[in-house]
Amino acid sequence: MVGPIEFILAGMLVGFCVGITGVGGGSLMTPILISLFRIEPHIAIGTDLLYAAITKFCGSMVHAKKLNIVWPIVLWLALGSIPASFLTHWLADLYLSQSTYYKVVLTTVLGFMLTLTGISIIFRPQIEKFFQRFQRHEQVQPGSAFQLTPRRKLHIIIMGVILGIFVTLSSVGAGAFGIMALILMFPNLPMIRIIGSDVVHAVLLTAAAGLAHMSSGNVDFHLLGWLLVGSIPTIIIGTLISSRLPEQIIRRVLGVTLLLLGINFIVSPLKSKAPAKVETVLQLQSALAGKIVNQNS
Repeated sequence: MVGPIEFILAGMLVGFCVGITGVGGGSLMTPILISLFRIEPHIAIGTDLLYAAITKFCGSMVHAKKLNIVWPIVLWLALGSIPASFLTHWLADLYLSQSTYYKVVLTTVLGFMLTLTGISIIFRPQIEKFFQRFQRHEQVQPGSAFQLTPRRKLHIIIMGVILGIFVTLSSVGAGAFGIMALILMFPNLPMIRIIGSDVVHAVLLTAAAGLAHMSSGNVDFHLLGWLLVGSIPTIIIGTLISSRLPEQIIRRVLGVTLLLLGINFIVSPLKSKAPAKVETVLQLQSALAGKIVNQNS
């Protein structure tokens, strides 16, 4: 029987990974809830989205205080991601929530996003080295003016739409893929400003997607509370001792773990069981109708 202690321990594990590596929130919490605790995928995703919004909010405050946020990027990303998030949830809730393929769709998308996240973590040095080829010498410093061309705005909105769709369906991708996209589009931005902008946008997106799931009853607030109780202290502890631990080794272990989990979800997605009670009722109704027809004849 899974209880509060197990949920607190899960929160502590995920919080510690987030504190040390800066990744692993949504990408690690959702698979744990589904695979270990047998939480329904839509409940795990909805709960984890609000969990991510709350835990990332503290980090966003730090970045805002240090002027690490490029607000035009955040706003144009949100302009694409938040409407896409609401629309994606509405369509999924309307056309898939009552379907036997609902779990298959959610866990397959989750597996796809986990696989990409694992690859991006494992090969992060190679990816960063590749993007360094596009970097320019000029740097946009904190507090300085930042201008976006209409073409860049369109690209940011499209990236926001993509993030909004996949994050809403899987709770994964707001951090890792947001950062990679911003590095590719803005190679002249300092990494700290890319991270700060991505964190703030992740707060907005996960909060919007989490509220959308909450409107459909896909959030377990008791579960959310216990996860936060375990994770918030260990996020602080992990952040404080991160410089003393082998981050590269931990990142690689985390990346391999996410990659294997992702492949597992893709190969063997969870499937909804046929509602036995409904089938029984339909069978009884058919039998009763047959008897009535025989009697009348």
